[in-house]
Amino acid sequence: MANHRTARMGEDIKREIMAIIREMKDPRLHDGLISVVRCDMSHDLSFCRVYISSMKSLDTAKTAAKVLKNAQGHIRRELGTRLRLRYAPELDFKATDSIEYSANISKILMDIDLKPVEEEEEVSDAEDNS
Repeated sequence: MANHRTARMGEDIKREIMAIIREMKDPRLHDGLISVVRCDMSHDLSFCRVYISSMKSLDTAKTAAKVLKNAQGHIRRELGTRLRLRYAPELDFKATDSIEYSANISKILMDIDLKPVEEEEEVSDAEDNS
């Protein structure tokens, strides 16, 4: 039962941190598309590692993680208030390049030339007709 609770709490914290980031006025957070990729909760819900990613680059994500570490007290207080937690978890922000990585993979897949597959289909259709 504890695994379901930690997973549910991680998703709630992820959603609320994204809302808090949108409300913050620091321009370094709005420079590139900043997103919370994942939240890993400890079993006792006292610690949460938050993975931050940016569409621009890993450096932008690192800058955002540094800004969020400096604002950790504000974010913890907001989380405790919004989620009605008795003890808000300690937050640790880590930068990751997962959005940039997935965008690169998507671009590679879009650039794949599909002509050889179409030619094979035409050859197999011609063989079926004879």
